Amino acid sequence: MTIEVLPIGLLTVIADDLHRSRSQVGFLVTGYAAVVVLASIPLARLTHHLPRRLVLSGTLGVLTVATALSAAAPSYDLLFAARLVIALSQALFWAIAPPIATSLFPPEFRGRVVARLAIGTALAPILGIPLGTWLGEQAGWRVPFVVMTVLGAAACVGVVVLLPRTEVADNPSRRGITPDRRRYVVLLVTSAVGVTGFLTFNTYVTPFLLDITGFSRGALGPMLLASGAGGLAGTLIVGRVLDRYPWGAVVIPLGLLTVCLFLLFALGQVQVVAVALIAVIGLAFSGLAVATQSRTLQLAPGSTDIASAGTSSAFNIGIAAGAFVGGALIDHTSVRAVALVGGLLTGAAALVMFSEPLLTRRRTAISKPLDVTDAGREHSRS
Repeated sequence: MTIEVLPIGLLTVIADDLHRSRSQVGFLVTGYAAVVVLASIPLARLTHHLPRRLVLSGTLGVLTVATALSAAAPSYDLLFAARLVIALSQALFWAIAPPIATSLFPPEFRGRVVARLAIGTALAPILGIPLGTWLGEQAGWRVPFVVMTVLGAAACVGVVVLLPRTEVADNPSRRGITPDRRRYVVLLVTSAVGVTGFLTFNTYVTPFLLDITGFSRGALGPMLLASGAGGLAGTLIVGRVLDRYPWGAVVIPLGLLTVCLFLLFALGQVQVVAVALIAVIGLAFSGLAVATQSRTLQLAPGSTDIASAGTSSAFNIGIAAGAFVGGALIDHTSVRAVALVGGLLTGAAALVMFSEPLLTRRRTAISKPLDVTDAGREHSRS
């Protein structure tokens, strides 16, 4: 996760070193996300019947090599190409990692397992991005990529040594608990729109903190640490309610994101307020990401690998679109506008998710017009 989003914290440093605009460096995020969108489902299908340990370790091996190439890239074009290779590895990683993790435990604990897995993702904003940003400011943006190369190699070795050899092709965790294609589609749309809103702001959070809030470059690491700490808290909180309230665990974070982004647009120049809001935004987005992945494993209409790949694609559509929209805004208006537009988009995503129970009732009413009791039971389980 740190490797994926490291350019966000180093955006201004990379732009200055490679003599590119901030919006051009933002395309490192856009292009990365576009590859994930296009590659996630095909790669998941291609590797569906291969040994899980082989696929996961190979994925991490490619990621490590491409990260090393990023650190050594002498130009923007070569850095961009290396990032696209990393994106290929990430496209497959997020399709297979959650099903592999949940396959090691009984199906009724899926929500808790996803939340525990997400703790690692939540630690990236707390440790990886702030430390990477600080190290990049002090020693140059290449040094954090070298560090991540070493850590990626260690993770690859760890998977080879520690992941059980047992294959899980017929494990119940490879299928959704309560498959529902319509709800899954609503979740995909919600994810794409909501992540677009979040990334419209978050891709350009460092310029926002510099230009609007008035922080110095040296303060960027601690500011991103506040977001990361909120993210860890959100992961821990949502993990307690995922299995009981899967729908609410998606809706509430979207509402928090919307409110906080609007407040940042209005009060972003007040430093104390901005730090608090960024922490809550980190909390809400981490909670949303965990809840969405858990909901995917619940509603998957077929293989959970393919469903996870679809959700990953939806997230990365949002990442690419958010980076593009934010870049257009800072090029043609003010960096402050990324908070307003981001809030409008997350608000739209919340409205889409609110429509899910209505769509479910309509489907139940059409397919089972006389079985009102069963319809009620199905909605309560959702």
